[in-house]
Order: sequence, then structure tokens, then C-alpha cells
Amino acid sequence: MTTPPRSGPLVGRTIVNPVLKEETIFLEISRESGGRHTLVDVLLAPEAGTPMHYHTDFSEEFTCLEGELSIKLNKKIIRLKRGESIIAPARSKHRFFNQSRAPCRFQCRFTPGFPGFEQTLQISYGLARDGKTTAQGTPKNPYVLGYLVLISETRMSGWLAFLQPLLNWLGRQALKNGVAAELQRRYLAVW
Repeated sequence: MTTPPRSGPLVGRTIVNPVLKEETIFLEISRESGGRHTLVDVLLAPEAGTPMHYHTDFSEEFTCLEGELSIKLNKKIIRLKRGESIIAPARSKHRFFNQSRAPCRFQCRFTPGFPGFEQTLQISYGLARDGKTTAQGTPKNPYVLGYLVLISETRMSGWLAFLQPLLNWLGRQALKNGVAAELQRRYLAVW
């Protein structure tokens, strides 16, 4: 598998989260693949990652490109080295994280493609650039958080699952009260 340079024609499709010190390049969005997949290249900072969660409508395939990427899939932790991959099927509880002291780089393929997740990344990184997130990268505005959870089809796991109905309600309110439209206007790129 060849990996793109971190400059060149894809630089316009690169988003940076200064809070989490992450960089994501959209290699192929859902529309470009005819809905088959979304493919991103991610540079993940040391000790960064996501909480346990799952998605109902798509699987994620993680391929380590540089360094070491850890995936917790259900109850098992798998450490991927360069060239190794693993799939987190739809509805499987998982998280990705970097246990090392060096950045890691990986590709993630969402199958089928998922525009809502593409939008979630753009909006959340934009909020971080504008100082509208906590030190952990969580949006400060609860309506915004609910909207991102809603459009990304992310389902919380563990004790966070108790928050799911509230987050979904907040997301629906964001659609009604114009918060969602403002986020889309401000942060979504046209590719």
C-alpha cells in the first residue's frame, strides 16, 4: 500500500486539530467512491485516542502506516505495527489509541462511506481551531456535542451509554434551533 505525502495536492483536504495534535487527510470521500467507503489518513499524537464506542451503520478498517496503533476491539487490545490491519465491524465496541511516546500514522476506511462522519471530523477540528473545545477535544456547547454524536452515528459504550438519549436529543435540538446549519456553514469544506 502506498501512502500519500503530507504535502502536495491533498494538502487542501488536510484538517488539523491543534488541541488533540491530530492531522487528518481525506484521501477519498464517500461521494467520490460512489458510497463504497470513506478513506482517511490520520497522524495521531502520543497517548491520544478515542473512548470505547460503536457505529451501527459502518465498519472501520484500521491500517498502521508508521509507528504503532493500538485498537481495543470488544475486550481485546491489538497492537498494530506498520502494514498490519484490523477491521472493527459495525456494532462492535472499539476504540483506537496511541500507547507509545511517538506519533503514529494510520489509514481508516469506513465501509460503506459515511458523509456524516466526514462532516463530524471537519466540524470538530474546526471547533478546536477556534478554541471551542475542552482540553480533551470535546465541544463546549452541549448542542454541538449532541449534533456531532448524532451525525457520526457514534454510540457510546460503558457508563457513557447512559448519556446517549440525552446526546441524541441535544443533536435533534441543534437541527431545530439553527446550531447545525451554522456549524455546516462555518466548517464544512466543499471538495
